[in-house]
Amino acid sequence: MRLSSAAGRWVVFTTVLGSAMALLDSTVVNVALPHIGLDLNADLAVLQWTINAYMLTLAGLILLGGALGDRFGRRKVFVIGVVWFSVASLLCGLAPNAGVLIASRALQGIGGALLTPGSLALIQATFHPDDRARAVGLWSGFGGVGAAIGPFVGGWLVDGPGWRWVFFLNVPLALVCAPVALRHVPESRNPRAHGRFDVLGAALGALALGGVTYALIAAPVAGVSAAVIVPALLGVLLGVAFVYVERRRASDAMLPLDIFASHQFTAVNAVTLCVYAAFSGFFFLSVLQLQVVVGYSALAAGTALLPTTVLMLLLSARAGELGRRIGPRIPLTVGPLLCAVGMLLMTRAGPGAVYWRDVLPALLVLGLGMVTLVAPLTATVLASVEVERAGLASGINNAAARAAGLISVAALPLLAGMGPEAYRSAHQFQATFDRAMPICAGVLVLGAVVAWCTVRPDVLEQGAVEPAPAAGPAAGPAGAPAGAPAAAAEEGAPGPCRPECVYHCGVGAPPLDPGDASRRVPGC
Repeated sequence: MRLSSAAGRWVVFTTVLGSAMALLDSTVVNVALPHIGLDLNADLAVLQWTINAYMLTLAGLILLGGALGDRFGRRKVFVIGVVWFSVASLLCGLAPNAGVLIASRALQGIGGALLTPGSLALIQATFHPDDRARAVGLWSGFGGVGAAIGPFVGGWLVDGPGWRWVFFLNVPLALVCAPVALRHVPESRNPRAHGRFDVLGAALGALALGGVTYALIAAPVAGVSAAVIVPALLGVLLGVAFVYVERRRASDAMLPLDIFASHQFTAVNAVTLCVYAAFSGFFFLSVLQLQVVVGYSALAAGTALLPTTVLMLLLSARAGELGRRIGPRIPLTVGPLLCAVGMLLMTRAGPGAVYWRDVLPALLVLGLGMVTLVAPLTATVLASVEVERAGLASGINNAAARAAGLISVAALPLLAGMGPEAYRSAHQFQATFDRAMPICAGVLVLGAVVAWCTVRPDVLEQGAVEPAPAAGPAAGPAGAPAGAPAAAAEEGAPGPCRPECVYHCGVGAPPLDPGDASRRVPGC
């Protein structure tokens, strides 16, 4: 399909609208948290679970969602995800109590795991190779705009018709998206998709994260008790079982462990864990800080956060080009350090804070740090593995970031000494916020150290081919002799995979990116 055709434009419109539902939800809900807590008479644990119930099922099932689309039809799974997501959103908006809201958020995450990878997969499978890069660019650009305006829209809805409309907003979007997809988007499958679905692995991974998350959130109230120790141990044991199952399933595994044989892939995922743990903790607490302590309305708090996402939208493409020129090691080191400075500056946002003096500088420094690191991070992930596994690598990296955010939102209030009623008191929340920001900054500094010590500056040129040791040639990860990229080029091997998504605005996870398909091995 050609992008210039009416059918091509309908495909872009549908996939952008579907992915925008998930992107909007990841940003607008944070703004509504104080109002949700007060309206439902809930403690801080409920606010944590409002975020984490969604991230838990999304992180645990997003890889499985992509596999389902390849096997049963990408359009079918995408439409199911859109409908599922909208029904769960409706249940969230109608929730009479905290328990129903948390359960509905978990259902939302399942819908997000189906539609998020499906929207990009439809773009990849539908368009002519000559138009695919432009179509992906439009998809990521418009999706970035949606992510950027999310906090503003959320604040406007919360201050206007109420927090429930943050969830109701998804219903009319789905009523447009699903019929258009069924009418205008062609069905596609991967004819090489085979084997069993790793449902057991997905369940074990999600339950392991759930056990650890439950223990961390319950600890401030329950202390060192069976209510904390039992789920924590169960989560660890389930995590061990997950690794065992994935190792046994090999090629049919949701998370093939052999992909971590690439040292660069392992290193950049370690950086990802540090970076997105800090980001998730920061945005979770900062929205509360601006409303509870500074006294902003929901609209003002949402608008206040716009500089970070606007900077990412405007400058991420240039940051990607810079990373290709100078290599990823410097951006992946400098970026987290800038973000750490921004988070420390945010401690100036206390009672009586002036936006342009106390809040804006922190968000500008943070935004510049995010711009510096996110695009090179994605490029390094794709270049660290064989070209035909780039899509899998991107999915694993995205899931790792969401899992890091999940643990961060659960653990940070505990580490900062934030009690269950802290968000109701400006004085208490200010004190704990001032302890939480240095923790986030410290995690970012750790990520910068890991990047400087482990990321090769030439990985975007050499790709997954490891440099040959001085003693002589050795087999690389793909079984080919390691050496300079020129030698690989002489044998007709493809170069490292390049990102296709040039606009990055998601603050919860790096973008899903299958890499430049024109550089893939024929038949892959």
